[in-house]
Amino acid sequence: MADEIHTTRDPDGTTHTTTVIDREPRRGGGIGVGLIVLVAIVIAAFFAFQFLANDKTETGAITEAAQKVGDAAQDVGDAAQKAVD
Repeated sequence: MADEIHTTRDPDGTTHTTTVIDREPRRGGGIGVGLIVLVAIVIAAFFAFQFLANDKTETGAITEAAQKVGDAAQDVGDAAQKAVD
């Protein structure tokens, strides 16, 4: 950054001062950061949905296994009842 100060003097003796401030041009860094944040959100959502899908699958498998255990217990109970009769 370079600042320049220009002073001009009129023939009647008055002076005028002009200051020029040279700044770096702004770059589109905000767009890059926004894009990175968006990609991070999409990746997080993907893994979250994968976790939820696995949780539902696991719950379904446990429910099915419990049902099979219940059915087997019912069969054992029926066999015991027939053995007593």
